[in-house]
Amino acid sequence: MNKSYQTVRLDIAGPVAKVSFCRPEIHNAFNDTLIYEMTDLFKSFHENKELRVVVLTGEGKSFCAGADLNWMRRVKDYSYEKNLEESLALADLFYLIYTTPLPVIGRINGAAIGGGTGFVAVCDIAVAAESAKFSFSEVKIGVVPACIGPYVIKKIGAGKAREFFLTGERLSAADACRIGLVDRFYPDDKLDEEVNKLVDTILSSGPNAIKMAKELIANVPLMPPDQFKPYTAEMIARLRKSDEGQEGMDAFLNKRKPKWVKE
Repeated sequence: MNKSYQTVRLDIAGPVAKVSFCRPEIHNAFNDTLIYEMTDLFKSFHENKELRVVVLTGEGKSFCAGADLNWMRRVKDYSYEKNLEESLALADLFYLIYTTPLPVIGRINGAAIGGGTGFVAVCDIAVAAESAKFSFSEVKIGVVPACIGPYVIKKIGAGKAREFFLTGERLSAADACRIGLVDRFYPDDKLDEEVNKLVDTILSSGPNAIKMAKELIANVPLMPPDQFKPYTAEMIARLRKSDEGQEGMDAFLNKRKPKWVKE
């Protein structure tokens, strides 16, 4: 966890990891270096036993303005095979963030454009500044929001995806909240306060319960009734008998805080 990265910054405060895109001079646009550095970082989160929450944000005025223009100039001249290799790396990164056992909170401090909206969509909860802007702008340059598509469509549904993938029009934070791309938005000067409240709320819950809740959400929609009934029954029975479940239920019944809640 002591690695140094060029394009992202990691700050750890107790159980909370803050991951920041740190290319503010180009509005945190991403390139191949960022893809591989973020992949390395989020792989470490899959194995970390100390952290409990990840906050993903951007330095400066923007969250993530999509693909870096200098990288796009190189990509334009890549072979199909090289384009496929880097596109697969990006697809793998989005899936890695989406399946991170830790809850990932998006602190959307400014514009999220093109592929930047993918980083919004893979967060478990996205909280935006009121001034933030969003756009699925890929069609304007003759491509589509492909690697981000599975996660954005899960968030906003096929109907809204049809509208905004095809038009590429700009959305305000209120618009993004209305269609479900972000979950909450606040005045810019209240963003940190509200994100911190959300972090504290998550820290008040059982760490393993949070992990299992993410697993439940990922797996149950893919199951028919003859699978999800035993799966969910076994999950709750197992959690009730776990150390965390026993502690949580005992704390509730005896009107005290569970051990994982800091005093």
